[in-house]
Formats: sequence, C-alpha cells, structure tokens
Amino acid sequence: MLNNIGIPGLILILVIALVIFGPSKLPEIGRAFGRTLFEFKSATKELVSDDHNEETKKPALSAVKKDS
Repeated sequence: MLNNIGIPGLILILVIALVIFGPSKLPEIGRAFGRTLFEFKSATKELVSDDHNEETKKPALSAVKKDS
C-alpha cells in the first residue's frame, strides 16, 4: 500500500500535516510516533525471543513403555 507513494506523495502528506497541526505540534507528533514504533518493535522482538526460548525448553518426546 505505501510502496508506491513516492517523494511527491510524502511531500504532499507533510504539507497537509503542517497545515492541519501547525509547526509547533509536528515535533511532538513525530516524537510520539517514533516512541510508538520503538515500543512496537521491541515488543515484537520480545515475543519472538520468548517463542524461541519456549521451543528450546521443550523436552524431546520419547516413547513410553506400558506394563501389561
């Protein structure tokens, strides 16, 4: 979806954001967006590492001999 925006599209989005929010709010919005992306990235890394750790902790399955 965002692959074909291009430079003119990004410039247009930035100009519209500047008109809507004003020059004083844009840095705050950028910081909040950056923090959100950072937290999302760290949370996904944590989930992936947790899944990897659980896979290594699982014992190997072995056959159980039944006494008859």
